Amino acid sequence: MQILVFNGGSSSLSFTVFATAGQDQATPVLTGKAHRVGVTGQEASFLEFRCHGQAHRHEVAMASHGQAAIEALRRIVEQGVQVDWIGHRFVHGGTLFTAATQVDDATMRRLQACVALAPLHNPIALEVIREARRVYPGVPQYVTFDSAFHSSLPPAACTYALPPRLAQRFGFRRYGFHGLSYAYVTGAAARHLAVPREQLNLVACHLGTGGSSVAAIAAGRSVDTSMGYSPLPGLVMSTRSGDLDPMLALYLMTAHGYHPDAVTDLLNRESGLLGLSAFSSDLRDITARVVAGDPEACLAFDMYVHRLRGYVGAYAVVLGRLDALVFTDDIGVRHPLVRERVASGLSWCGIRVDPALNQAVTGAGIDDIGVAGAPVRVLVVPTQEELVICLDGLRLLAAQAG
Repeated sequence: MQILVFNGGSSSLSFTVFATAGQDQATPVLTGKAHRVGVTGQEASFLEFRCHGQAHRHEVAMASHGQAAIEALRRIVEQGVQVDWIGHRFVHGGTLFTAATQVDDATMRRLQACVALAPLHNPIALEVIREARRVYPGVPQYVTFDSAFHSSLPPAACTYALPPRLAQRFGFRRYGFHGLSYAYVTGAAARHLAVPREQLNLVACHLGTGGSSVAAIAAGRSVDTSMGYSPLPGLVMSTRSGDLDPMLALYLMTAHGYHPDAVTDLLNRESGLLGLSAFSSDLRDITARVVAGDPEACLAFDMYVHRLRGYVGAYAVVLGRLDALVFTDDIGVRHPLVRERVASGLSWCGIRVDPALNQAVTGAGIDDIGVAGAPVRVLVVPTQEELVICLDGLRLLAAQAG
């Protein structure tokens, strides 16, 4: 069986076709990514993929993720790659979805009801699902959910201090996200450290070029996480504000006439690193100006590190015993200065980074960058969300087969 997996980011769309054997073996036969989807700038959007040992790159206009899906599906068909089962990442399933689910018309209606929960990502996934159903009408599809990994959060961590009648009526609780990534790095860290997953305590930092979060993982299960009902709270992100006093949003609307839609855009698309620096949402651009002494860039970078270090330290306390600190995703894997600055304030809980090992990280596999003999290991683990989506699909098929 061959499974096509889609994983949409805010300005990208990754896709992989896996050849599978059994319930836990999957080998990529085609991998690709659409870049700069919906981005207006000096560089053109483009799609790249690798198949049959050959690399391909096409500059093509992709104003939406639906168009990116059309281009990706076209290349898959042109390459003659067999597709038997199609899986999609869906960021926020709310209370309606806590496990992988096959797509049918009823599922599509329930997914549509979840759109407002993650306005930057859920609409993207729906676009891609619709295009895949159109191109492959006879191929079954399924969705997996980033929020599902955090369904293990204990009541004290997932409950908001609101009257229970409101929480029950509207489903208000901390859901958490990046669950596919956390599921992968937890398993990868357990294998690397030769520790059974059910005995492993981690603080994991998923640091993307779009969204970022931290999770406290005890005995292999999520017990706390920085994102909440939506992906907005927590860390300073590329364009999201992260944590802030909720009264600020109320004041903007009640005292200054802001429409709720304008506040939503402000906090999700105009804040974070972009709002602080006033020139870029990309941490690489900001770091370059930090070196040059730009005050806005320095403040943006310092706030990013300060918020991240605070969460890591808090979750070390929550866990009580910590086996490893894990960095993953683009910024986590490719930004040694972030890892260095975060770890520099955490020696009190056993976290110490070796400067040479930190600079030598390539992202080709798992790197252990902790100081030799330190009580807590520090790992850099490239995530593989597409593989997790694929394996979720195999488990769903096995469950359906009884």
